[in-house]
Amino acid sequence: MMLPQPRESVVRVESPTEQRNPRTGDIDTLPVLEALQLINNEDSTVPAAVREVLPEVARAVEFGVEALRRGGRVHYVGAGTSGRLASQDAAELVPTFNSPLEWFEVHHAGGQRALRAAVENAEDDFDGGGEEIRASARAGDFVFGLTASGRTPFVLGALAAGREIGAHTALMSANPTSTAVVDVDVLIAVDTGPEVIAGSTRMKAGTAQKLVLNAFSTAVMIKLGRTYSNLMVSMKATNAKLRGRTLRILREATGLDEAECSAALSEAEGDLRVALVRLLSGIDSAQAAEALTATGGHVRNALLALGATTA
Repeated sequence: MMLPQPRESVVRVESPTEQRNPRTGDIDTLPVLEALQLINNEDSTVPAAVREVLPEVARAVEFGVEALRRGGRVHYVGAGTSGRLASQDAAELVPTFNSPLEWFEVHHAGGQRALRAAVENAEDDFDGGGEEIRASARAGDFVFGLTASGRTPFVLGALAAGREIGAHTALMSANPTSTAVVDVDVLIAVDTGPEVIAGSTRMKAGTAQKLVLNAFSTAVMIKLGRTYSNLMVSMKATNAKLRGRTLRILREATGLDEAECSAALSEAEGDLRVALVRLLSGIDSAQAAEALTATGGHVRNALLALGATTA
């Protein structure tokens, strides 16, 4: 005899992203170009929606900078698209800004396997999210949760645990109609409206998350001195293209020719920041390295301390 199977729980999410979009009802009848134009029209509304929450993003940046300056970490928490976008953002900070690997940690519901495929019920594990944060975060860290619906249990569990241990917390969602289910320091609710395909939050909601993550992490790196002007002076030159970019950045920052910049880079053992401080201040590489160490690697502050002219 077949035993009755337990009924799986059902949650009805009340969010604009779950509603049918009145502008895309006939998208399945349109020629491909017109369908693409319709998608593009909807996508074009996202930057304006993100602009509305920039004050909240700025507060999140301040918490992130504070955590890293005090020797703590930033923890991204997400599930599905949110977790994948967070993983991508964190991974790109190392080659772009030479940020230490331990600065950003990603907690993705379902783990590494969920980066490529859905892991059943992983996002519904409130306790699992909390356990990950309790095991890896500490007071003074910054826990940044991302969920299109604003209610993903794994993310909310992580945020609740973050508050318990004394970390600062932020939640980003695409559901401005509801407040955070858990107490957070910053609520970033982006009103991206109904998706082109109802509930497909990898689209406008995902684009908003990508824009916010780009802005958040880039601003954190800027405030920590990982750039000079708008140049990537902390980047790791791990291939021929990036080595060429390193040389070009040094030439643009100093106005000197390729031979002088190449020699300075060689003397600095490939460290772009050391070469830059050396050339702009007139000191040798060892002194430039000491000046950078004294300012936590902040190029502009090192130059100002040396009385050098800055861009």
